[in-house]
Amino acid sequence: MNPLMRFLFHHWDHLLRATRYSLKGLRAVWRETAFRQELAVLLFATPLALWLGSSPLERALLIGSWLLVMVIECLNCAVEAITDRVGTERHALSGQAKDAGSAAVFLAILTAISTWLVVLLS
Repeated sequence: MNPLMRFLFHHWDHLLRATRYSLKGLRAVWRETAFRQELAVLLFATPLALWLGSSPLERALLIGSWLLVMVIECLNCAVEAITDRVGTERHALSGQAKDAGSAAVFLAILTAISTWLVVLLS
């Protein structure tokens, strides 16, 4: 196999494996009620953003602000899974890690709400 074909095959293979891992991760977070609730908000908010946003930038801000919530929720699920993997007994640092993940989701939601308010009230 020539070097160009080897290069392309390697990167294509990497892309396929990365996609499989990402889909596996989405299946894992799908089990979380909060993720499904936030997805429901996204499915409602996206057409609303496309209708209410007066420019492409506003539409991107409205949709992207809620996508940020989803990203942070995925990371929060990862923190919880790692914390549970370390041990199920109560520990102050485990609680702190889980609380910090929850706080990150909360702040992302506040960011999304404030983004929607600023865009829609301006």
